Amino acid sequence: MPIYEFYCNKCEKNFEYLVIGSDKPKCPDCEGRDINRLLSKCGFVSKGQGGETTRSAASSSSCSSCSSTNCSSCGI
Repeated sequence: MPIYEFYCNKCEKNFEYLVIGSDKPKCPDCEGRDINRLLSKCGFVSKGQGGETTRSAASSSSCSSCSSTNCSSCGI
């Protein structure tokens, strides 16, 4: 049961909605159904070769001082 982010075109607010089955989300503020699902930035941890842990996030680094999109260079 994923939680998605939405934008309401009626009241111009963002909100999250837990989608269960074929639910049709509506805005919790104005109850409008003229909404768009937003692309969410997500992060994950994966195991590389040899079992080392690498952290990734969609098109960004997890380090504030690093501009690399690959954290294996700094050992995180």
